[in-house]
Amino acid sequence: MIHPADIREWRNQDVVDPKGHKIGVLEAVYVDTATDEPAMATVRTGLPTRQRLVFVPLDDATVGPGYVRVPYDKGTVRKAPAIGTDDVLAAEDEQAVFRHYGMAYRPGTAGERQLARR
Repeated sequence: MIHPADIREWRNQDVVDPKGHKIGVLEAVYVDTATDEPAMATVRTGLPTRQRLVFVPLDDATVGPGYVRVPYDKGTVRKAPAIGTDDVLAAEDEQAVFRHYGMAYRPGTAGERQLARR
């Protein structure tokens, strides 16, 4: 698991799947607003002229020298909801990210977002 103190250190590191296949490069980490713990990361994928940011959960992620290994295969991550490299995840699109990975979506009691970018 990535600890909050390590977030800046792992930005721009390779993100790999369980078999070691490179998915992309870690762009940003999103924390759960209820716990302030890292919950999701955006991974920069695509060709240099057509890049996008896909979301991947950080549950059970491990870090190594120069990489972050996530427990999801490359195909699953690449099919995840995405945003442009200069875009922001819209509040109404958050639930789709969680649904893609079969995870429960828990907005705040007053409808606050579940994810916040660090």
